[in-house]
Amino acid sequence: MPDRTVFRYQSLAEEIEGNILDGTYAPGERLPSIRQLHRRLNLSISTVHQAYMALEMTGLIEARPKSGYFVSPVSLKSFDPPVLPEPAAGPLRVETTGMVNAVLRAIADPGMLPLASSATATDLLPHRQFARILKSLSEKEIKKTLSYSLTEGHPELRRQLSHRMVGMPNGVSPEEIVVTTGCMEAVTLCLQAVLKPGETLAIETPTHFGFLQLFKEMGIMVVEVPTHPGTGVDIDALARIIGRTAVKACLFMPNFHNPLGTLLSEEGKERLVGLLNRHEIPVIEDDICAELYFEGHRRPSLLKAFDRKDLVLTCSSFSKTLAPGFRIGWTLPGPRFRDKILRLKAGSTVCTATLDQELMARFLAGGTCDRHLRALRSSLKSQTLKTALAVKKYFPENTRLSFPAGGSLLWIELNRRIDGMALYRKALEHRIAILPGAVCSVSGMFTNYIRIGCGAPFTAEVEGGIEILGRLAGQCLRERGSG
Repeated sequence: MPDRTVFRYQSLAEEIEGNILDGTYAPGERLPSIRQLHRRLNLSISTVHQAYMALEMTGLIEARPKSGYFVSPVSLKSFDPPVLPEPAAGPLRVETTGMVNAVLRAIADPGMLPLASSATATDLLPHRQFARILKSLSEKEIKKTLSYSLTEGHPELRRQLSHRMVGMPNGVSPEEIVVTTGCMEAVTLCLQAVLKPGETLAIETPTHFGFLQLFKEMGIMVVEVPTHPGTGVDIDALARIIGRTAVKACLFMPNFHNPLGTLLSEEGKERLVGLLNRHEIPVIEDDICAELYFEGHRRPSLLKAFDRKDLVLTCSSFSKTLAPGFRIGWTLPGPRFRDKILRLKAGSTVCTATLDQELMARFLAGGTCDRHLRALRSSLKSQTLKTALAVKKYFPENTRLSFPAGGSLLWIELNRRIDGMALYRKALEHRIAILPGAVCSVSGMFTNYIRIGCGAPFTAEVEGGIEILGRLAGQCLRERGSG
């Protein structure tokens, strides 16, 4: 049974946070004292104090000796959301350079401050629980994991996954799930199942930069659909694209989009799937970040929940939440595509690692997953908020960003005279890795954008890195003129 006191302090913290973010409490304003809120709300002094401490940890408020609590002098509300350029009207062939590999090498370099990474720091992952599970395995159980798993995946893991698929109209049975080696394999198999070389895929722009090399290797054409930081993919623009282009499939990330952090509304999801159902166009749904929501008390729904024609193929994994190194993903391809997905997997990777699936199945059965996810969401929200406030503090005045609805990424628009690639190179010289926005588009748009990852705890080193980036951005601006 949940602790009602904990619930009260969290609710109070969330209410005050909302008042700060919407401007009810202005930057630098003194907040009501602990005793004032104690009397006004009939809450214990301990509860109010816990709420203020939680807000202080996020960086939204600060305690001043003998004066009380004050809203941080830097406010997210003073940020303007990024204004995104319009993409090319027609399909494009993907012509990537070595930039993607260079960025990946910088992310993997242990000597770099990893602000380019979308990964969650391993300190925030349940490594102790996995260590206990691994130690508990007997010799006989280890011996069993040395053999191949089924192509569709470990039966108990699929059963545990089906238990977590809440909110679907008719539920999800274990037989509907195909386990993959990470979400990237799931997306790859689904693309292979619905597209042929030379055909056109509609994607959000900006998009996850890791997809671009995949599109090139598959030889598919790509049409970019404008996607907005506040509302998600532009469904009206997609309808116009479908009217003039032979779109054969779509790949969208409706829940906490990479890199925008956008959550597509329930109405938007229903409208999007309705449009694609009417045109008989399959849509691959990348749902890898859905558990990392910042508001509310349940994960957002899947596009698949609105599907009436078995045209939505959902893909996800545990890479952002539990264990990226296990490479455990899955897809819900539906009966229309399941057999083809299984044939494709059997002909490529055969199956996913048996031991990793066994460990994950036991972890999910242990009952601690949801508690871990609650703590992880709280940490990521705090880290992302502190990073955003630091960007506001240290970057040039006309920097734009919007706070994400979930995940751990910040998409930042710099002054139009700042070249994000030049800033990326300057940052590397200071052992800081960031993601230049140009690699998040097939057409090379977003030249004055960068992406910063907030998956690691916000330390003095991270703040120092943000300060250096802000100084380098100012340097780029002065070199090009303030225009």
